[in-house]
Amino acid sequence: MASKNISLLLNLHHPYIRHSDEKSVEYAQEKALLFEKITNVYIPLLNMLSKLESENVKFKIALVFSTPLCSLLSDSVVKKQYVDYLDKLIEFGKNEITRTKGFKEINKLAVEYLEKTVEAKRYFTEVYESNLLKYFSNFAKKGLVEILATCGTYMFMPHYADMPEILNAQVETGLYSVRHYFGVNAEGFFLPELGYAPGIERVLRMYGVSYTILPSQSFLLGEVMPEKGIFAPCRHFNCLSFFATDKIKLEYKTNEIYKNFNKDIAWELELKELTPFIKKGQARTPSGFCYFNNSFTDSEINPKVMKKSEYIYNEENVANQIQIDAEDFISGYKSKLEEASKILKDTDVSMTCVFDESMLFRTWSEGLTWFEAVIRKFVENDINVTTFSELLFDKFALQKITPYFASGSAESYGEDYLTNKNGWMIRYLRKACERIVDLAGRFPDDSGLKVRLLNLGSRELMLAQSSEWAKMIETNQYAEYAEKAFKDSIISFTAVFDALGSNTVSTEWLCNLEKEHPIFPWMNFRIFSKKK
Repeated sequence: MASKNISLLLNLHHPYIRHSDEKSVEYAQEKALLFEKITNVYIPLLNMLSKLESENVKFKIALVFSTPLCSLLSDSVVKKQYVDYLDKLIEFGKNEITRTKGFKEINKLAVEYLEKTVEAKRYFTEVYESNLLKYFSNFAKKGLVEILATCGTYMFMPHYADMPEILNAQVETGLYSVRHYFGVNAEGFFLPELGYAPGIERVLRMYGVSYTILPSQSFLLGEVMPEKGIFAPCRHFNCLSFFATDKIKLEYKTNEIYKNFNKDIAWELELKELTPFIKKGQARTPSGFCYFNNSFTDSEINPKVMKKSEYIYNEENVANQIQIDAEDFISGYKSKLEEASKILKDTDVSMTCVFDESMLFRTWSEGLTWFEAVIRKFVENDINVTTFSELLFDKFALQKITPYFASGSAESYGEDYLTNKNGWMIRYLRKACERIVDLAGRFPDDSGLKVRLLNLGSRELMLAQSSEWAKMIETNQYAEYAEKAFKDSIISFTAVFDALGSNTVSTEWLCNLEKEHPIFPWMNFRIFSKKK
């Protein structure tokens, strides 16, 4: 009997936002983005995996961890900052319980949020020993999780399709990152923003990658139409396998009973009521203490004084709605798989779902709980929740295709990475790319201070290549910070280039920047060398 398969992939990425304690007030808002994810995504995800394993649910999922995220999660400075963040939030939570004791429903939620924060600290420090990556690695070694590599700094690859040395460096860094942080070799490679251009497959295959994931239009608009459409993997002529995925739009999050993120109490209280969570002179950051549902949209009413029960977040109603929404989601995929199986005369069929972490947290508090329900319902409906590598047991029998250029962002072609807002960035990046390739060829056998300079320049260039900066500028989310981070990296790279040209360098500047950006401790500038 033909099998019906679904591959679920969670794309976990965070831009490299790291600052020492001396700058904690100035950059508190940007740093809190990671802390929110740790509390609401990474720790709950580990708990979910443990729960499903203990209940013997037959599932396997795929995860992508970008190198900047791995570096931050393994950084002792960041870990300490996260615990300090939780301690301040716990103190704020205690104050909230006192403030809301006059209204039972809101007070109950305040107590629950405080308990959740205390639990997050316990799980992080005691259960997971402040080492989340270790426990994700354990699940990978058990076979419940398949970890895919991605570019070293989540670079949008089509912009560099004519620069093989740059693609080589990013791919090599991403593959090494998986070995370094998880102790496994990645068979698959996730293209940032699913950005594909002809020629990228040669680089991936050269590094031993077995498969990647493409937008469905890459499959359907290529020179050869896949006989099985998007319901089976295909392969390139160099034997790199491809899986197709459609863009997922989760509209469930707009349901009126789900939590309203915009009504976080941290935006409404007086500053003195937010101590010690928010310090004087510090930008406000979300607290997670959100007492209202999406039906409360009136911007004229301060949530601090709102007490109408119909607007209060109700977890029991939410739990029921999550099951309904999960059933609705899987029913669509179930019907597609069944119909495809009939049309393809009972051959094995498969589909791929790629979820960005922002879908399951940043805009939807209940997203991860919904994701767990989706896994369970797929299993209950006899649809195998499996990984990509298990579907490639006979990859030489796959149809050969030549994919078409495409992307998973914007209107499917990555146009949001080259707009009138962020288009100015690319000329600096491409010039720096030309220079690093030239430097790698000019100083192949140098040692000592020059090697440290070249490695630092390589790190700064790769940080500047992160597509997150362009996205943040385009969407106007922390745009000033993104522009500053990008310019700082380009300026640092240029300083390295000038120092090598003049044969002079400030060792104090070099040491300080190495300390501030300890990402890629294994960096070797020779990865940018032209292959002979």
